Amino acid sequence: MGRTVGIGIQDFNKVIEGNYFYVDKTSFIKEWWESGDDVTLITRPRRFGKTLNMSMLNRFFSVEFAGKGEIFEGLSIWTEEKYKALQGTYPVINLSFAGIKETNFELTQLRIIELLKSVYEKFSFLAQSDKLSENEQFYVKKMAKEMSAFDAGFSLHKLSEYLCRYYEQKVIILLDEYDTPMQEAYVNGFWEELVAFTRSLFNATFKTNPHLARGVMTGITRVSKESIFSDLNNLEVVTTTSDKYATAFGFTEEEVFTGLEECGLGSEKDKVKEWYDGFIFGTHADIYNPWSILNFLDKKVLTTYWANTSSNSLVSKLIREGGLGVKQSFEKLMKGEHLFCPIEEQIIYNQLGQKESSIWSLLLASGYLKVLNYQNMAEMETDERVCYEVALTNREVRRMFSNMVSDWFSLAEDDYNGFIKAMLMGDRKTMNVYMNRVALTIFSYFDTGKHPGGQEPERFYHGFVLGLMVDLQRDYVVTSNRESGFGRYDVVIEPKDPVKNPAVIIEFKVYDKEDEQTLKETAQAALAQIEEKQYAAALLAKGVPENRIYKYGFAFEGKNVLIEAASE
Repeated sequence: MGRTVGIGIQDFNKVIEGNYFYVDKTSFIKEWWESGDDVTLITRPRRFGKTLNMSMLNRFFSVEFAGKGEIFEGLSIWTEEKYKALQGTYPVINLSFAGIKETNFELTQLRIIELLKSVYEKFSFLAQSDKLSENEQFYVKKMAKEMSAFDAGFSLHKLSEYLCRYYEQKVIILLDEYDTPMQEAYVNGFWEELVAFTRSLFNATFKTNPHLARGVMTGITRVSKESIFSDLNNLEVVTTTSDKYATAFGFTEEEVFTGLEECGLGSEKDKVKEWYDGFIFGTHADIYNPWSILNFLDKKVLTTYWANTSSNSLVSKLIREGGLGVKQSFEKLMKGEHLFCPIEEQIIYNQLGQKESSIWSLLLASGYLKVLNYQNMAEMETDERVCYEVALTNREVRRMFSNMVSDWFSLAEDDYNGFIKAMLMGDRKTMNVYMNRVALTIFSYFDTGKHPGGQEPERFYHGFVLGLMVDLQRDYVVTSNRESGFGRYDVVIEPKDPVKNPAVIIEFKVYDKEDEQTLKETAQAALAQIEEKQYAAALLAKGVPENRIYKYGFAFEGKNVLIEAASE
């Protein structure tokens, strides 16, 4: 009988002592230690075992657990006497930013300071040590009770000094999920303030700290060096495109299949591979997300587990508010096509809403995209913006994005569904009623609010096309901005069964008072373009009867919409 599968357990000690299902990743300890790197930043998607591995490092190295190495019995690290002797020999400062998800700078700064105070509280015994002066003892007491923003920047540096003197050994510092508050800062508009605060903290802790033996930071993204690591030139960065530690985070296919056999699910290997395989780290393919695998081993149901563990608010915001290029590229990905785009390993948050490549870089770092191919390494050495061939990672991710797009219209769900039904019935009048309600309810949801001309209706309407593509995918193929006849159309909804379902052509057109006097003229001009450019040609060539092709001209002026139909 297989071991009990514990869900959400991130404490190494609890996993091992409870004999919960565990894939041995202790070889990471040796690989990291023998790398000799001063400070290592490891980026991996969420739920890939970062926190559990950091807990493992703390449990192995910390003097707090000296003489308690028996927990590693039977694991790979315990086969070498060198590492048995190394266990429990370093003072370790272990902290995590995972829970810091505040919506303004003041609260975020306060939460970080409270976290730093709790670290001082853990080492409060230093305040009674004769190895510290009276002033230093007072400083330790003070930092555990009240710490200013000014004190915070240098707090870990000073604590390292005191621990080093107390134990006569330099310190290991572990910082888990360092970028969690930074993602919240971008979403909620206080990025610059947080950068200024964390830059001084990180540099004093990891750069100008002579009492540091080694340091590890983990996160989802590699935040640009210019933002917070400007002085940190001793940083070894390991991203999802690196071979280093490629199998230390996540499960390999061999590990997954072994786990399936242990739990009596060996017959499910092919289905599990279809749903959850697809992650690629460096040149190592067939990596699986541990969260999805553990949940499947426990619940034995194939569904979205990893993709539903976060609100995905940043990703949703970037795609929803992105322009035509972003939405067209995303449409290709949703159809299972590949995207060719430059990728920047360093995420420049203040450019996420401006550069399309920054969005795909974030999606790659977050695990939503996988790299299929890229320029050779010689080219990479001279060009940081390498052109990658990427695709959605797996079926689970595609399902997650489908749900995300559907959620965009949840505020106007009844009106949205009413519009789709009326569109497929050729009911133009009802379409107008419902479409105007939808636009009025969620138009601003698609708008960045940062452009001088006010709202951009194109952002809403091309987001609307993505909604159609997702919600009609069972019975229709939805395409946009493709060539047909003598021109290009905006949207064609092609039935998979033309006998059962009708086809739809939609042309979007923005009202221009210099060209048309009324919104109705704009809608009629859109219809005329459908006829002049023979947009129906491709559908007719596929055998769709002409009387089963509904043609609609959409005219919009801000939130105001008017739809005209060719049959009227």
